[in-house]
Amino acid sequence: MSSLLRKRLSQIYSGNRFDKIAGILSILGVCLLIFDLGFTHIQSEENILRTLYYCIIIPGFLIVLTRCLISSEETPGKVLVFDWILTILFGLLLLIRLDFILEKIGYLKIFNQMGWVYFSILLFFIREISSFKVNFKKDYLNPAQLFVASFLFIIFLGTIFLLMPKATHSGISLIDALFTATSAVCVTGLIVVDTGSYFTAFGQSIIMILIQLGGLGIMTFASYFSYFFRGNTSYANQLMLKDISNSEKIGEVFMVLKKILLLTFSIEAIGALFIYFNLDSSIISSVTERIFFSVFHSISGFCNAGFSTLENSLYEPEFRFNYPLHLILAGLFILGGIGFPILLNLYKYVRYYLLRKLQKFKDPNRAKYLPWVLNLNSRIVLTTSFILLLIGTGVFYVFEYNNTLSEHSAFGKIVTAFFGAATPRTAGFNSIDTSALHFSTLMLMFLLMWIGASPASNGGGIKTSTFALATLNFFSLAKGKDRIEVYKREVSNISIRRAFAIISLSLLVIGVSLSIISFLDPEKGIIAIAFEAFSAYSTVGLSMGITADLSSGSKIVIIATMFIGRVSMLTLLIAILRDIKHLNYRYPSEEILIN
Repeated sequence: MSSLLRKRLSQIYSGNRFDKIAGILSILGVCLLIFDLGFTHIQSEENILRTLYYCIIIPGFLIVLTRCLISSEETPGKVLVFDWILTILFGLLLLIRLDFILEKIGYLKIFNQMGWVYFSILLFFIREISSFKVNFKKDYLNPAQLFVASFLFIIFLGTIFLLMPKATHSGISLIDALFTATSAVCVTGLIVVDTGSYFTAFGQSIIMILIQLGGLGIMTFASYFSYFFRGNTSYANQLMLKDISNSEKIGEVFMVLKKILLLTFSIEAIGALFIYFNLDSSIISSVTERIFFSVFHSISGFCNAGFSTLENSLYEPEFRFNYPLHLILAGLFILGGIGFPILLNLYKYVRYYLLRKLQKFKDPNRAKYLPWVLNLNSRIVLTTSFILLLIGTGVFYVFEYNNTLSEHSAFGKIVTAFFGAATPRTAGFNSIDTSALHFSTLMLMFLLMWIGASPASNGGGIKTSTFALATLNFFSLAKGKDRIEVYKREVSNISIRRAFAIISLSLLVIGVSLSIISFLDPEKGIIAIAFEAFSAYSTVGLSMGITADLSSGSKIVIIATMFIGRVSMLTLLIAILRDIKHLNYRYPSEEILIN
């Protein structure tokens, strides 16, 4: 392209005028997409909608093409590639509208489907919205408030989408739609209607998207894509995102977000692949249905959501004895429950270990030794998780050997016991009849649900690190120590204070939830209600079968409990009280009589 033409196009495109037009077009396109997919239309309306789509695609194609042609050296290569892909996709969709082109080039017929139109509109929307400049100022919203607000926003949108006529086969009430959306966003898994039979493919897709957004957090998606397309961000944004992403350094914020997204999608893709090859084609005959089943359960598993398109989850007769599938899902929700900082630290440790082995093989004298690659947080979380899984599996196996495990083979008993010990820690899938469990096993599940997953993970509960610190504190006090020491490190006082604040607040929220539901639904058993309250707070999703029969008031209580459990009561208090200035004084200290 000549420099004169480039200069002329740059003059036309200047002033961000076309960027704003593109942004408005992309928003209109998504609104049109939602209206199209969410409502039933007659043929004439579908033709009008198709025409409207192309009224957005044509100017969109011209704007994106112009943007590609006038791109400067400052434009990142990855953004330029994305724009060219979008330009080519728009161009192909316009070409197939010409009948003589379609007749001459037959292979273009593959693009003559509405799915490609939907896909291109979504890509266009992501491209334009991510380019908008948004600054998060701590003067208006602190990280806790932003975190809470993002979850409320997704729940609100999810409720609206689930209320659309084409989301369900026979309609859904507002309270049930709100309950389902909250359960999906808070990756809980408690349901008031059967996901597989009550919701259409569109409705199930909405639930799957809500689970993914809830598991990772909308701020993770929005922040990374904004940085991807804009290439820069403000210092205030980085400070805000540092708190949200649990990054150690401000400069690593977007690298951490990138690693989280890549790690999540990679694990989910591998999980979906394994699930697909472990499905019996005689049970799910359609390839499309098997793919959707695999993707849905992989996302639900890794995000610790516990949602399933099966009526009785893995307790269905056709899946009850599919032990490889159980192990795949267990692997997914264990990885999802470990936490992203620990997974990234594990990756760093494995990489260091393999490189050191290679260096020792080549030249033993040049092999570097780093004594502290696996940090204290990772050591505590991994050790605690391993102990809980080991003890939980053993206790479950002993208590349920002649009860719910009796129908399984020797290997099946071990797998089911392992699955039964892992799933209460916020996963929510069940491969046994929960209502048939021994009382002693239920007490074990109460404890496992309460502890939950690990910090900065997709799971809920008080977290493994909190439980570990409380346990270590017992031994420290018993030994007469004035501090907690583990792995030759001293645990900071603020960590101990946070741990016991989280424990106290969790018991308070669960107690209040249990009391209100018992008052509103007195006919329900106290054990079943307590199980429901613990499951909701810890975002587990397991139930003794009373969720759908709860009154509207009790459902609202469970909704609030799920939300508080996902964002944590401590985060809510920080969001409400905002930042308190540190005062430069200290009062005289006195000991309080305890025990």
